[in-house]
This record gives sequence, C-alpha cells and structure tokens, in this order.
Amino acid sequence: MALQLPDFPWDSLADAKRIASEHPDGLIDLSVGSPVDPTPAVLREALSDASNAHGYPQVWGTPRLREAIIDWFGRIRGVPDLAERAVMPSIGSKELIAGLALWLGLGAGDTVVIPEVAYPTYDVSARLVGSNVHTGDDPAFWPESTKLVWLNSPSNPTGRVLGISELRAAVARARELGAVLASDECYALLPWDVEQAPSVLDPRVTEGDTTGLLAVHSLSKQSSDAGYRTAFIAGDEQLVQRVVGVRKHLGLIPPAPVQSAMIAALDDDEHVAQQRERYRARRETLLRAVREAGWSAESDAGLYIWAGNGDGAREQVRALAGIGILVAPGDFYGDDTRVRIALTATDAAIERAAARLRAAARSRAAG
Repeated sequence: MALQLPDFPWDSLADAKRIASEHPDGLIDLSVGSPVDPTPAVLREALSDASNAHGYPQVWGTPRLREAIIDWFGRIRGVPDLAERAVMPSIGSKELIAGLALWLGLGAGDTVVIPEVAYPTYDVSARLVGSNVHTGDDPAFWPESTKLVWLNSPSNPTGRVLGISELRAAVARARELGAVLASDECYALLPWDVEQAPSVLDPRVTEGDTTGLLAVHSLSKQSSDAGYRTAFIAGDEQLVQRVVGVRKHLGLIPPAPVQSAMIAALDDDEHVAQQRERYRARRETLLRAVREAGWSAESDAGLYIWAGNGDGAREQVRALAGIGILVAPGDFYGDDTRVRIALTATDAAIERAAARLRAAARSRAAG
C-alpha cells in the first residue's frame, strides 16, 4: 500500500502570499515560526572551532554534550539526576517527532494520541507507520489501543501550558494503558502570562519515576539557531537507548561541529534571556494591535498569537493578506475558526504589522 500523507500545509498559502506581496509597502510574513535574529556569537564561535571534523561523530552525542544536556535539565527545567543513558541529541525536533512512532515499533492497530489543536507532524508520525490517530486532550477518553501519546506544552499554536496536575493525570493514564508519553516542550523557555511551563520530567509530576516518559526540547527558538538543527530528548533510559540503537543503523547523527555549538548554547543562559526579552517586546506590540483590530487573542507562552474574529480561518487569512500580512490558518492545526500569527519577525516588521492592523481597524470604523 502506498504511503498516504497530506499535502504540506504551507503550500496552500501560495495565493494568500501573492496577495500579501502586492501590498505597496511589501509583505510581512508571520506565517512560519522561523527565527530572524542573529545566531549568538558563542554558538558560531564553537561551531567554527570544531569545524575540523574529519571523523564520524557519535549518534548518541559526545560525553560532553550529554553532560551539558543533563546539567541544563537540572539547572533550567528542575529535573535533577538524569542518567547519561537517558539523554540523546537529535537533528532538530521535527525529525524526532515524525520518526518516534516508527522507532518505537508502532504499526497498524496501534493508536497515537495527539492534542485537539496540534502541530501537524504528530499526525504525520502516526500516518508513517499506519497507526490510528485519536485527537483528544482528556486522558479519560484515550483508547485502550493507545501506544504513544503526544503532549505539547506550551502548545503550538495556542500557547496553552499544562500544569502539574494536568501532566500527572496524563502520565497516570498513559501508564494505565502501557503507552509511551512524549512531551514536546520546545517553547518551554518562553512563558508570558504564566510563571513557568513545567516539564513532564519534573519530579512533581514523576515522583522520581520516568518510566515511559520522554521530553523533547529544541534550541532553535531560544538560541536562534534553527539552521543548525539542534534538539534533544530525555527521560526513560530504556526508551532513549532504543531510539539511539535505531538511529545508529539509520546514520541519524548531529554533525560534530553542531554538537559543539549545542554545548555552548546549553552552557550559556545569558543569550537565552536576551532572546526571550526580544520576543516579549514583539509579543506585547503585536498582541495589543491584534486585539485593538478586533481579534480575540491567546498567547500564554511560545512564539505565536492564536487569534480569531468570528470568521473562518481562510477568510481571516485573506483579510490579513489584504494588508500585506501573511499568517497561518487554524485549519493547519485542527481549528478552522482561528489563525496563528508568529512573533518571528524583526522589531521593525512587527511595528509595521501593528501599524497596518490599527490602520485597518480605523478604516473599518470610519465606514
């Protein structure tokens, strides 16, 4: 049977992009969460210093990288005492998310649970292995055939953060089902209207037992190094080592210079704090303008504003394209009543977008 995957969602934005590009003052692309700020010097220097990479790097990551990941989890995420065999780097987080069901041995008859409003790759991961998909946030309704559960906190696209009690309930139900629970926490260091976004590996959730649990994290957003493809997983030692074993056969290896850059990124908290403040300022500017323009908007954490004005998602995309702003429709994520607006644009572009939103609101008010 031929593999059946959906069309790549962003390809459907071609017409909206054409319309937005015809704006006299140019296109402002807020449809993709791709960082625009310079990669910090500490990462670039580490990459350069390690560029004499004549030998094959380690799939599992160098001992120094594994040490940096473990230290980071303890220092930043409140997850102490991870074992060295319980962490592993990956080539960005998307390939890890897309491939995990395959590497865990799922197939036909198994079920992958994904959030009700979710990043499309969770669905793709199940389709790749022929598994069923159950869309639902309430653990009580996860089916008995569930073998893998995906959580995403903070959520892409909504920004919603799962608290300790919600994570505990999800873990308990996954264990009852004998399922692996994987938590995509790539936006965890970008909290806005919440104090923190706890990890599924937090001791308050696990009570010291990480059996069946995996946390996925990416440096792309917090370190502006999406082009380096830097991410990692941590959690259940046996699960991590199973994934390591498969990846050895497949040759899925983060390049050696990139592993050195990851160490530099994980060891340096200052550049992360600086980047977070850039996004905080952009969020405040754009969120205020979106609301003033008549949209309801959510943005508890992460890099997006999840907005709606009562129209259908594609109608909202067209309306914003008419003022030169390109956004992603909510139907990409399972909700055709809202749009996702990314904060990943320069300060100047965010200011221009806010000005256009306000001008459009004034024009409508004037009749």
